Amino acid sequence: MTIEHIQVRVFRAPTPRPVATSFGVMRDRPAVFVRLTAADGAFGWGEVFANWPAAGAEHRAQLLIQDIAPLVLGQPSNDPATLWHDLTRKTHIRALQCGEWGPFAQVLAGLDTACHDLAARRAGLPLAKALNPKAALSVPVYASGIKITEAEGEIAAARAQGITAFKVKVGFDMASDLATLEKLSAGLQDNERLFTDANQAWDAPTAQQFMQATKNLDIGWLEEPIAADAPATDWARLAALGQPPLAGGENITGVENFEKAGKHLGYIQPDVAKWGGVTGCFEAAQAITQAGRTYCPHFLGGGLGLLASAHLLAAAGGAGLLELDINANPLRDDLLPQGTLRDGAFHLSKAPGLGLETLSESLSEFETLALEAHAGTL
Repeated sequence: MTIEHIQVRVFRAPTPRPVATSFGVMRDRPAVFVRLTAADGAFGWGEVFANWPAAGAEHRAQLLIQDIAPLVLGQPSNDPATLWHDLTRKTHIRALQCGEWGPFAQVLAGLDTACHDLAARRAGLPLAKALNPKAALSVPVYASGIKITEAEGEIAAARAQGITAFKVKVGFDMASDLATLEKLSAGLQDNERLFTDANQAWDAPTAQQFMQATKNLDIGWLEEPIAADAPATDWARLAALGQPPLAGGENITGVENFEKAGKHLGYIQPDVAKWGGVTGCFEAAQAITQAGRTYCPHFLGGGLGLLASAHLLAAAGGAGLLELDINANPLRDDLLPQGTLRDGAFHLSKAPGLGLETLSESLSEFETLALEAHAGTL
């Protein structure tokens, strides 16, 4: 059955407070959700990365409908991986022409997730089981998006939900960050872990300074201390320090590049909404785990991408953790079934696909744009 209809909807939810990283501030929470429908009525949901730049969500939606939809409509819906690889090849020159590799990859990622959701629904299986029949339907989580100046309270709130691993954003003021981390580390309870995320804040010497200052704090990992595209020699120099272990991957694309990153990273973090969708990220996850590294999907967005990330982690197995942003976001929270998070784990539905039939009506107040395309009309 061919794909006959594409619908894309853009949402922006105000935040109780801005979400700050070392490179910029998010002043609302955007999401781009895509729904594919096949000729037999089967459908699937996906999510396209839209956090950056500030106007990125609307741009991705228009890119999908105006530039990429004609390549998707009328195509078979039963083989998501073939379609994703085909679209990647067909859009190469378009992305090269405008230099927008990221937006094209992100739109294809959302489309691929929707295709996998559709296929798993047809098969009557949760996505994780469609990818791996032996997959468990729950995965452990860690709390992320923790503002370092408010970390004590936010860690306590996460702890109250049974979560035992916490990721704090650093890269703002070195002295203050180090003092806070020392205090947080001393306050950890049995079996708890503390991670840090610099969001590419430093050059290699500054990152080395941080690593040397925290080597005795038992930091579980240091994520993106330097630019993702920094020279391999810089990454190797940091990796050689040994502690904290390095993490990264949200800004890496291509299975071969994840394999290269494994030379320096202990924890590797593809993002299902930024590159690859389910097809690419599952290929990468398998390569990561086979290489003896830990696959921990990165995600900071709406509910559809989080569900896809959880299914991917469940299918991949291993010792990875699911990233769970602790900042309020109705575009995520209102799409998760009640009881999804309990006892420090993310529990997946036994329903087919991602387990989501329709978007919650509560999201309508946040919708800013809705576009669609039908086969035969473009």
